[in-house]
Amino acid sequence: MKLYTNWFSPFARKVALALDYKGLVYDAVDGLAHANNAELKALNPRAEVPALVDGDLVVVNSADILAYLDHRYPKEPIYPADPAQRVAARALERLSDSRLDAILVDCSYWTWANRKDAPPKGLFEAGQRDIDKVLNQIEAAFGDSESTFLFGETPGVAEFALWPQLTALRPLGFAIDQNRFRKTAALFGRLRRDDLFRADTARTKAFLSSFTPETHEMTKIFWRGDRIEWMLARGFHDWFVNEIREDRVIWPD
Repeated sequence: MKLYTNWFSPFARKVALALDYKGLVYDAVDGLAHANNAELKALNPRAEVPALVDGDLVVVNSADILAYLDHRYPKEPIYPADPAQRVAARALERLSDSRLDAILVDCSYWTWANRKDAPPKGLFEAGQRDIDKVLNQIEAAFGDSESTFLFGETPGVAEFALWPQLTALRPLGFAIDQNRFRKTAALFGRLRRDDLFRADTARTKAFLSSFTPETHEMTKIFWRGDRIEWMLARGFHDWFVNEIREDRVIWPD
């Protein structure tokens, strides 16, 4: 089994967490590195990670990969057995993948990309407001439960999706209000102490220490729909149009 990944990608990290949780052995290839990009594009024309190769089968899109893994390798399931909880877990996965990802990635460019400009005025204030809305939905998902994780005593798809996003909050200058989002903050604390999630953090930190323009694209930004939508919906049209004019945009095929 081979995972085309990138340890900066929350979607690739989500899949790696599931693989590690299930105890599945795989080779990791950084598909976004210049040296491996053509290889990735042959598997996924959009040149996006993650992409999983399992024998002769290629699966792309992190949600599809997780669904495949739980069907093909049912030991250590990552979805709740209860149908209602399964629906709720998938909803949190989508919330993380489409909403949290868009906000955090759009606010991250000035921390890693090769840029000389400042963020557009009001970007981070808009980000915190919308992050709080997402955190409110996560908090509501706990209901009256006092379980260790969102849907029981073991982590699963919701935690694997949320973890890479939650770890980005503080480094980007955002916060979880522990009074408003008590259960979410407590969950994040438990995940930070868990060996599975600690290993993911160490892997990402090691990658970031070797992340350079010589190995990866750091000038042009790869845009996908949810990230564009959030920028436009929050009024940053001029900034985005200027990115296109200045040829700092990569579009997926």
